[in-house]
Amino acid sequence: MGRHTLEGNPPIDVTLRHSARARRLSLRVSRLDGRVTLTMPDYTPAREGLAFLQSKEDWLRGHIAKLRPARLVDVGSEVLFRGRIVRVVEGTGRRAALKKDVIEVAASKPAAAQIKALLRHHARDALAEASDRYARSLGCSYTRLSIRDTRSRWGSCSAQGTLMYSWRLIMAPVPVLDYVAAHEVAHLVEMNHQPAFWQVVAGLCPDYQSHRHWLRNHGDTLHQLRFDD
Repeated sequence: MGRHTLEGNPPIDVTLRHSARARRLSLRVSRLDGRVTLTMPDYTPAREGLAFLQSKEDWLRGHIAKLRPARLVDVGSEVLFRGRIVRVVEGTGRRAALKKDVIEVAASKPAAAQIKALLRHHARDALAEASDRYARSLGCSYTRLSIRDTRSRWGSCSAQGTLMYSWRLIMAPVPVLDYVAAHEVAHLVEMNHQPAFWQVVAGLCPDYQSHRHWLRNHGDTLHQLRFDD
């Protein structure tokens, strides 16, 4: 892995990486923090990758310019919870608590950290419930479930049966979170994305295509909020 800087106003730092799985040159801009990554197949010379990068400079600068800066959550902010908007207000308790259409936070602690802990807690419960339900339906089991704040994927399933999910899924509509759980649990029986895998997903979640569409079109909004100073 290396780095390259596109000169200009402003300069753009680009991470260069070779991948044995890549079949073509690809340029990615993180919706979370604007980081730029150029991925090249293993056999591609660096000069070819840099030429590709130069050819995409106008597109790259335009794309970066359209990115909305992430907002730090605080009292008065609005956040999504299971697809609905809730407002952050100051409460009298010692920690964040969800009450109807508001999240109450303690005045003595940073609001963002409290809300993050609350959302992670609800995310783990919701994703564990959905994963257990789908695993029972398939007659299989997973070994462990972990919750992280991932940038590039909403979930994963390892060959050892470990399920990993982004806790930000708790902000998405309920059927979208359920779809991601169905997708990852389906990998317990089909560790690929061949037609047989999608048949398993469809059996668990018949409307999965509409939920994939939601993530493609609205998933970036789940990363527009910052929960760390």
